[in-house]
Amino acid sequence: MDARLPLPALLSHALVAFTIEFDNEAEHLMPHRTTRHGSTAGDSKAPWLVSLAMWSNCMRFVTAEGVAVSELHRLARTQTNLRGMERWGYITVKPALAGRRPRPPRSQWVIRATPAGRKAQEIWRPLFGIVEKRWEARFGRGAIEALRKSLLDLVSRFEVQLPNCLPILGYGLFSHNLSRPEARRARGVGNDDGSPLPLSALLSKVLLMFALELESDSEVSLAICANVLRLVGERGTLVRDLARMAAISKEAMVVSVNFLEKRGYAAMRPESPGSRTKELVLTAKGDRARDKYRQLVWAIEDRWQARYGVNAVPNLRRQLELLVGDPTAGKSLLFSGLDPYPNGWRASLPALQGLPHYPVVSHRGGFPDGS
Repeated sequence: MDARLPLPALLSHALVAFTIEFDNEAEHLMPHRTTRHGSTAGDSKAPWLVSLAMWSNCMRFVTAEGVAVSELHRLARTQTNLRGMERWGYITVKPALAGRRPRPPRSQWVIRATPAGRKAQEIWRPLFGIVEKRWEARFGRGAIEALRKSLLDLVSRFEVQLPNCLPILGYGLFSHNLSRPEARRARGVGNDDGSPLPLSALLSKVLLMFALELESDSEVSLAICANVLRLVGERGTLVRDLARMAAISKEAMVVSVNFLEKRGYAAMRPESPGSRTKELVLTAKGDRARDKYRQLVWAIEDRWQARYGVNAVPNLRRQLELLVGDPTAGKSLLFSGLDPYPNGWRASLPALQGLPHYPVVSHRGGFPDGS
């Protein structure tokens, strides 16, 4: 086995760290409410807290004039949780014209930001630059510029336009929740308005392209392969330990384990006769899926080196390895920016011991650990 982290794991560590740092700052600055922690200063009308992905797949495109539902999906290149964003207080979705005329199809309805949504937009917009400046101070400006250059070099070679974020994962945690991919119209890489892509968008595009290629040749998603199959020992692993080991939420792990059980890749059994403690054991089918995952992550990296240029992938790997370093908490500089504010929702959780090997972006708000 190669002792190095696979390329998608390196990308995931950097992207999840960036997202958590971004989310912690947004939570600190923005009036909000959460299920377990109530509302900011008792503001019961504050929007429900969401993650960076919901800016990238929704709020970034909601202008003062509004945007049609179909146009939002085209611009974002992926689906958003539109009903959630409406229910959580960020947007309204209504027909453009009221009255007795027959209602147009929902795809033609117009999305507009609520006052709380506009406030969130003001807070989110500059945070990408703020976090990137922190990373330049933490890792060195040259290191971040080199990482950006390596990511841009690779993304510029992709033949399709991908979203600026990972999609909300569908059934089986597959990454196919996308609008129809568009062919790249030009060699340049940037936002539609010509502005440079944030670091999180570049990391997302490369990681998503890797996931799409792996999932085209695997019956198990990269998210489940990297966060679950990878961790199950030859004699099984305690189910209660898996979420902590993978650094994803318990809810995301339940979804993953249920998929593996239903599809015959794994089974639950008592840790010992009569024990109520369960462990997850891979079936022969699960063993084959894990072996295939281990082969594919390196095979795809080799394919990319042949397809995108002999230096593009090695350069990116080198920059990511410098950034991630030792990937365990307390040793990697990525963790130095992840301490939550004392009143933040993450402050009530056990300290992170690692980062996911693939982000689990859920419909519940887009948080990268599936929370």
